[in-house]
Amino acid sequence: MAVTGRPTSYTDEIAEELCFRLSQGESVRRICRDEHMPVQSTVYRWILSSNPIYSEFQKKYARAREAQAEALFDEILDIADDASNDYVETDDEDGGVRVNHDHIQRSRLRVDSRKWYLSKVLPKKFGEKLDLTSGGDKLHSASTILFDEPATEQDTTEEGA
Repeated sequence: MAVTGRPTSYTDEIAEELCFRLSQGESVRRICRDEHMPVQSTVYRWILSSNPIYSEFQKKYARAREAQAEALFDEILDIADDASNDYVETDDEDGGVRVNHDHIQRSRLRVDSRKWYLSKVLPKKFGEKLDLTSGGDKLHSASTILFDEPATEQDTTEEGA
């Protein structure tokens, strides 16, 4: 009986499945856990190879990573909008609810991890914006910009005086 192991030879079918699953948000590590997929080191060898046989895969892989970033961005919105486990029922006689701080913190960690990753892999699109006119300080987000208060009638009469 022949012993078969994980595939080590490149095939279009493996490349297509790997890139599709990657574009859907799965990691290479998770994909390569499947017995019909090559081990991670084989995939990374294909990515880094200068052999022209892998050039089409390398292009597909790069596009799949870009699509994965978009999928992760969508996940951020879903995680942030999902309040389904933010409150839990208590066992007290009032039958009340309490804030589930653990779930909220875990959700924050999930969002922050994805934001960090996106800022590293696509910095032009998801990274911090720098204000190059003020020595490279980060731009303030709209939520931190302080706007002048509207002028009152007293202010306008003082200006005219």
